[in-house]
Amino acid sequence: MAEPSYEQIQYDVVDPIATITLDRPEFLNAWTDRMGAEVKHALARAEDDPDVVVIVITGAGRGFCAGADLKALQQISDGQRSGGAADELAADPGDPSMGESFRGTYTYLTSIRKPILAAINGPCAGMAVPISLFCDMRFASDRAVFTTAFSRRGLIAEWAISWILPRLVGPAHAMDLLLSARKIDAHEAERIGLVNRTLPHDELLPTVQAYARDLAENCSPASMSIMKRQVYQHLTASLGEAHGDAVRLMFESFDRPDFKEGVQSFLERRPPRFPRV
Repeated sequence: MAEPSYEQIQYDVVDPIATITLDRPEFLNAWTDRMGAEVKHALARAEDDPDVVVIVITGAGRGFCAGADLKALQQISDGQRSGGAADELAADPGDPSMGESFRGTYTYLTSIRKPILAAINGPCAGMAVPISLFCDMRFASDRAVFTTAFSRRGLIAEWAISWILPRLVGPAHAMDLLLSARKIDAHEAERIGLVNRTLPHDELLPTVQAYARDLAENCSPASMSIMKRQVYQHLTASLGEAHGDAVRLMFESFDRPDFKEGVQSFLERRPPRFPRV
């Protein structure tokens, strides 16, 4: 894949982790169409790179993402829409066989074949909330603050947040966060299940990177890819469908080299050497 010059993100690979940093710190990394296209392109690069096992998304400066850029919102309220991103950023990451439900504007994050960890280093507002929720796990700085914001801007529950949020925190908490758009801190976010862990600010990125490295060093990339697909697809499946799918995938896993290596490394009491995908 071509490597364009990104304007609104940073993209760094330190084997086995690709880090995508939203990089408009003077605007609290407010989201633009250009940023969205750059993130999508960078995710495609990371997915295609055999040296990358885990992807981390974070923000530059004191914020994760303040939501949509206010200038873009003003243009929309005035009846204008911004133009598309440059052709050089065209990309289509993720697994098409997941189905259209997991290939939407930001739901495509669920179809990417590698784990995506959000390191939420500061305020996360508006459309940044559903974007972070469609990452596979969320780690928050103790300086992070969350607000859906939509009801206070005359908007609705955008970008399928009405689907993912109740599944993470339950309908009552989801209604609270959507209807009131009140701000919650990282500790409340962890308590209700919005984030996996809250960490002291200075420990956020080191902890997320250590977690990502542990996944890369000790877990089968093929297994993680398949399990990610199972979790999301089985959210809309019956118990019988999920069970049947799991049995089929289990027998398929017996024929992969990852299974042989996983057993052999355990018996030999050594770190596994799983093939990368």
